[in-house]
Amino acid sequence: MNQRPASTVTHFAPEQERWTRENCGIAELFNEAHERGCSIARARVRPGQSTERHVLSGTTEWYVIVSGRGEVEVDGEAEAVGPFDVVHIPPGSVQRITSAGAEDLVFLCVCTPAFAPERYAAR
Repeated sequence: MNQRPASTVTHFAPEQERWTRENCGIAELFNEAHERGCSIARARVRPGQSTERHVLSGTTEWYVIVSGRGEVEVDGEAEAVGPFDVVHIPPGSVQRITSAGAEDLVFLCVCTPAFAPERYAAR
């Protein structure tokens, strides 16, 4: 008889949010050493603030906007974003995001392969 593996739930821990040098709050939701294929983090940018321009080498990133309004810039092209918009950011693309509304811009960052600090570079 085939046995399904037990499911695993990772519960959100807002108290683990840390503010990064790129000017946003990051709370890792999933970034495990045993599973390097994907990572997921919740990001938060305060109203009127922008992240620093940066690039992830060898990593594709998707932003899934959860709440707030903003503008994302990828390789010099800017576009407005809002709840449930999905932004595709190819590896090596210069990117930043700005919170343009009255509330925090909150989004999920999904990285494949998983985010690793050594792949990050400010631009």
